[in-house]
Amino acid sequence: MALRTIRNVPDPVLRQKAKRVKSLDRSLRQLIADMKETMADANGVGLAATQVGVSLRIIVISVPHKDRKNEEYTIINPEIVRRKGERIVKEGCLSIPGYIGEIRRSEQVRLRGTDIEGKEVKLHAEGLLAEVLEHETDHLNGVLYVDHLESQDKLEKVEPPVPCLNRPLHKTPNPEQ
Repeated sequence: MALRTIRNVPDPVLRQKAKRVKSLDRSLRQLIADMKETMADANGVGLAATQVGVSLRIIVISVPHKDRKNEEYTIINPEIVRRKGERIVKEGCLSIPGYIGEIRRSEQVRLRGTDIEGKEVKLHAEGLLAEVLEHETDHLNGVLYVDHLESQDKLEKVEPPVPCLNRPLHKTPNPEQ
């Protein structure tokens, strides 16, 4: 395994729509292992292949779980097939270090894809896992969390830079804001 360089804005690969993975060979298995190591080293909860300069539809996720060790997923060709509800979260990104932004994310998502063994994956997620699935899938479509900002005043600089902050604010959207 090896650490990969995390691409930062304005790297053009972050704005590309990633290509579907047709078959999983040794080099892609190595990429996935490298992505997991890179994500852990950066204290992230998710990483898309585009963030390490590879325009393929692969994401790795490791989110804390209150009752057990981290929930970890490798999903190839992920696709969100359903979204439900809405909440406001403060979100950061390994590719935009030093900033967090307040955006709207779904309360729940359903996602499908395949795992590293080629088996179908179907996830019904809520909370932080739903947020990370949306965030990483956005990356594969060339979308960054800052594209969801309602206004630039919802983006704030953090010192020292926080590599990845994906925590809900636990407040409901107020249309009068």
